[in-house]
Formats: sequence, C-alpha cells, structure tokens
Amino acid sequence: MSASATATFFLAFALLAGSPLPGSELSHPEDTIQAGSSLNRKQLYVLGPGDVIVVNGLNAEDIVGKPMRIDAKGNLTLPLIGTVHAGGLTIPKLEKLLNERLSVFVKNPQLIVSVSQYESQPVSVVGAVNNPGIHQIQGRKTIIEMISLAGGPRVDAGSTVTLTRSLEYGPLPLPNEHLDPTGRYSTATLSLRDITSGRRPGENIFVMPHDVLTISRASTVYVIGEVNKAGAFPIGDGDAVTVVQALSMAQGYAHTADTKHARIIRNAEEPGKREEIVCDLHKILVGKSPDINLRADDILYVPGSTGKKVAIKALETAITTGSGLAIWGVR
Repeated sequence: MSASATATFFLAFALLAGSPLPGSELSHPEDTIQAGSSLNRKQLYVLGPGDVIVVNGLNAEDIVGKPMRIDAKGNLTLPLIGTVHAGGLTIPKLEKLLNERLSVFVKNPQLIVSVSQYESQPVSVVGAVNNPGIHQIQGRKTIIEMISLAGGPRVDAGSTVTLTRSLEYGPLPLPNEHLDPTGRYSTATLSLRDITSGRRPGENIFVMPHDVLTISRASTVYVIGEVNKAGAFPIGDGDAVTVVQALSMAQGYAHTADTKHARIIRNAEEPGKREEIVCDLHKILVGKSPDINLRADDILYVPGSTGKKVAIKALETAITTGSGLAIWGVR
C-alpha cells in the first residue's frame, strides 16, 4: 500500500479490532452480548476436547481448584459427580449440569467453572501478519479480531483476506463463497479495505473453529543501485506507482548516480525471461520525458557514474591532503 493508504488502513483496523461491525452475520441469537467482554466469552465459548477447566465453589473440596482436561471424546470425570459430557456445552450450561449432579450430595452447591487453557477451537492466521500461526478463539471473534490477535497486518500486507472453512460448519455466509476442488471446504475472498471503511461491514463475520485466514501480500517494487535507500517497497493492490514515486520512496538518487542510464527490469511474459526498459531519470525529473508506471515486481536499477565516482574520490583526497597540510603548518 502507499504510505497514506497504509496509515488510513491501520487506523481503521485498530478501531475495528475490538468489536464486530454493525451488520455482521451472527450465527447464534445470543450473540447480541457485546463482543470481547468477559461475560460474552463465558456465555458463548463452546467447550471441546483439549480445553482445561478449573472448578471453584464451597463444600466440594475434592473437586475445586484442580485443573481438569476434557478428553478426546469431550468427557470430564469428577469425584462424586462422575463422568459428564462437557464437549459442546457453554460454560454456564456445564456449571448448571455440575451443580445438578452435585446437589445429590451437597445442599445448594454453587460451583463456578473457568477455562484455564483454551485448546479446542483453533483458527489459523497465515500470510502477511506479524504473528502468523494458530490462535484459539476464546469466545466469539470476528475476522478483524482474529487478525488483530495475530499481531495485525504487516506493512507489506495486501488488502484482501481469504477465509476457508470446513463444510462441517456450513458454507460461508458471503456473496462470493465457493467450494474448493475437493468439495470439503467453503472459501471466500474479502476486501479488508471494504470492511474497515464501512462499505461492507456485514462481511466481518464471526470465525469458526479450524477456519483458516490467509492475508495477502501487497504488490512490491524494488529500487536498487545508486540510491539513498535501496529496498523493496510495497504498493497498494491496484495502485499505480511511477518511477518518480519509487525514487522518492528510495529517498532519491545518490551523488554518484548515472541518471541518464537507469533501467527498469521487468518479468517478461515468457517464464524465466526478463526485459529491460531504458529510463532517463534526468529527462523525467525535468519534465522532458513522461513518467513511467511501474508494475508489480518491477526493479528500478540506478547505475553509478564512473566519472562522478572518480571526481568525488579526487575531491575527497584533495580535502584530506589539504587538511593534513594545514595541520602540519605547510604553506
């Protein structure tokens, strides 16, 4: 993205990362609770295999304060209570079940359940994010919230995210949803700009367990040679970047640059081949030649001028020699 577009995008992203956008698709009617709150996490988180819970309460010393992991079948085994199927239950529903079971032995039990380790609802966030990897949902999370949990987009991130979901959880409720070649996954590509700008807030849907979010990498141009800051510079998807703009991102050319013989190195249509376009920076900068649009992966090469390098070296030598003579008092 361009510098201004990137700044705008990150500001909008930061503002939206804490809550779902108005109009987001809701998979459950109880999702009217404010997203991100502890109440929301406790009421909406669905327990599953691998999650570790801790039970607290009075008059149940054999149960409370001991971490217990839900097994692969979704079951928990507790003293007095026995085996209960916790997988698929929310925390309040599990609390109700445990209290009902324990009430046979204890009058008016008031067990409270908390999750100490979230392991059953992983979402993979990969691509151009700062901390790619597997992240646990820990409640209901939107696409923007999950990207935020992964450290947010990198500076070279593009403006699209691809969401892939197992059909076990149903097709994606998105306009451009389609099945992958295996027919087992629902996939859709979303514009992060449209979501963060409010043009399509309904596409900031809640993620489901085992979803995969892939953030695209922005198109890049490269500036090398006799410039003040050589490197790769991301550009916005669909944004046009000219030679002068790329040179500006590289903080201009060095004093030793041969501005009349710069070249644009571009991938040719034939795989493995490159083409070179002569680029007279001097004429472009003084307005005698039109600026040139760069394409993704173009390389702007600014060569050095042998004559300028020799002249600068001679000047440096003269200055050094003159300083030495002055120090020794030679006239």
